[in-house]
Amino acid sequence: MPLSYIGLWVTEDGYIRQELLADGRYEEARGPRLGASSGRYSVENDRIEYVENASGFTADGRFEDGVLYHAGMVLYRRP
Repeated sequence: MPLSYIGLWVTEDGYIRQELLADGRYEEARGPRLGASSGRYSVENDRIEYVENASGFTADGRFEDGVLYHAGMVLYRRP
């Protein structure tokens, strides 16, 4: 897992916050709702694949020039 992908990713307005953990898990918050979604993820090259815990729903995204594009959202890494 490239270390540059691990950490907190946030939409410009701060509403969606997605933390990519070093163990291949993710936690997502939406507005005041912590734990809105969680599951596991994997990264290959610049593509990310998600599997949500509760439903098994899958999604994907891509990293491009330090930006994460996922499900119509644009997320920026926060230090």
